[in-house]
Amino acid sequence: MIRYVYAHELDKHASLVDGMFRDRAAQFRDRMKWDVEVDDRGWERDQYDALAPLYIVYENEDGSHAGSGRLMPTTGRTMIAEHFSHLTDGVTIQSPTIWEITRLCIAPDLGSRREAMKVTSSLLLAGIDAGLRFGIEFYVAVFDEPMLRVYKHLDFVPDVMGRAGEDRRGICAGLWECSDAVREKMARKVEEHEDIAAAARRLEFAVGA
Repeated sequence: MIRYVYAHELDKHASLVDGMFRDRAAQFRDRMKWDVEVDDRGWERDQYDALAPLYIVYENEDGSHAGSGRLMPTTGRTMIAEHFSHLTDGVTIQSPTIWEITRLCIAPDLGSRREAMKVTSSLLLAGIDAGLRFGIEFYVAVFDEPMLRVYKHLDFVPDVMGRAGEDRRGICAGLWECSDAVREKMARKVEEHEDIAAAARRLEFAVGA
């Protein structure tokens, strides 16, 4: 199931959070070979985790972490502005109705591509539902170019603002619409869409708290 967890609530979900940050290390450091910091606990955390974001977490029936992502408004510091402005021709994306998605992570032990797609689609739909709750109109993110196939399969296709690199090593900056129409298309591929919508309706705005 989907959980929305604010940064100030992380200590209420110790086991789930431990799995999230460990799985981030497994994905970004071990598998993708990114130059990220991993602490003594095996957690991958960066400077943006200290800025009170909203986490979307997919929790397995046994309480373990299956996948997660991080949402932050672009009115504050963002990864795309501070590290990837070359993908937007130096244009700073900053608006109360545009948020950034970062650290989309899928647990390495899900066991099948189908299960990974289920978790990914649920996380992205949960992002849309949170966005609709808070009046967000667009999301921005930087992603590896091969992910375009995944987004197309899930009917969550971005407007690609810029690219760098080639083939599987390429990265893109994307802009996604957050709307009821997008939500309707995506929900057709997410079994738990009604539960996700119900969880989003319970959300109170607390980013940066």
